[in-house]
Amino acid sequence: KKHFYFCWMMIRVVILLLNTASGFKLCPGSCLCYESSDLVDCRSRGLVQVPLSVPHGTWLMDLSGNKLTEVRSRSFMGLWTLKILLIDFRSAAQTLSCAVQSLSSLQFLERLDLSFNRLRWLPEDFSQGLSSLQELRLDQNLLQHLDSTSLADFENLRKLDLSYNRIRTMDVRALGGLSRLRLLNLEGNRLNVLKEGLLSRQQSLEVLLLGHNNISVVQTEALAPLRSLTRLGLQANQLQHIKFKTFLMLQTTTTHLQMSSNPWTCDCDLQRVFGKIHRVRHLRVSDYEDITCSAPAQLAGSSLASQDGRLCLAETASVLVISITVTIAVIGAVVKAEQNRKTKQAVSDAEKQEQP
Repeated sequence: KKHFYFCWMMIRVVILLLNTASGFKLCPGSCLCYESSDLVDCRSRGLVQVPLSVPHGTWLMDLSGNKLTEVRSRSFMGLWTLKILLIDFRSAAQTLSCAVQSLSSLQFLERLDLSFNRLRWLPEDFSQGLSSLQELRLDQNLLQHLDSTSLADFENLRKLDLSYNRIRTMDVRALGGLSRLRLLNLEGNRLNVLKEGLLSRQQSLEVLLLGHNNISVVQTEALAPLRSLTRLGLQANQLQHIKFKTFLMLQTTTTHLQMSSNPWTCDCDLQRVFGKIHRVRHLRVSDYEDITCSAPAQLAGSSLASQDGRLCLAETASVLVISITVTIAVIGAVVKAEQNRKTKQAVSDAEKQEQP
């Protein structure tokens, strides 16, 4: 009996090993597997759920072009070597919640692409279990707000793409955990103000893209923490004026600024700001020649560069004219007062002479 039991156990072990081995090599029937490079290609296969029997050695899995409506919490279990995942799923609350639970098992995932998914919000625990992630794409979704918890655990994240969503507001601590971030893309959203404190932990940030928003105010110390910034995109916003001190806070080696396609009010103050920026070695306005005036009406459509020196000259001339006018008015008033005084004095003297 002992011998029979031992043989039976050995058979079970062999069967288990065979099943395990087959689990490593099998490929989902609806996908293409490239064994030599451990890639699983499931693009645009009409899938509604994550396929089973994905080889355990897979490091890239492409599920884009599908509309996953069923994502189980164990959908990616066993894929310990998976580093890149491209996935499409519908943004129903239940699906998103399950998807987050399933992604939390991918502890070694380095790149996650969730673009074009119509996501309206991110769960509070979205970043949990994804501490190895270095690149996250959330562009072309419907996000409206970023809170302080959704991205908190992405401590190794280098690239974050949030472009072309509908983001109006961000908690000041929304990016607080992303101290190693190098690229932040917020283009094509609906931000109104770049607030102080939002980028307080981003000392490693090299590229900040804020173009095509509704930004009308950049608070004075909003850019102060950025020590490594090489490119700042502020084009196509609603900027009319900006303070020189805002850019003076940037203690960088070289920073290229993009600031065209804003409704600038071209006056002496604005010309002085850009004049000072040009004199700072580490600041370069890459699109200065394309900066055009929206106001005053007589300068609308003309480039700021074509007005170099004229705006302040015109202001100086205006001040001079006003000063001369005021001076003439004062002199006239003094002369008139003196004439009145003399007239009164003459009348007084005449009255005294007429008295007996």
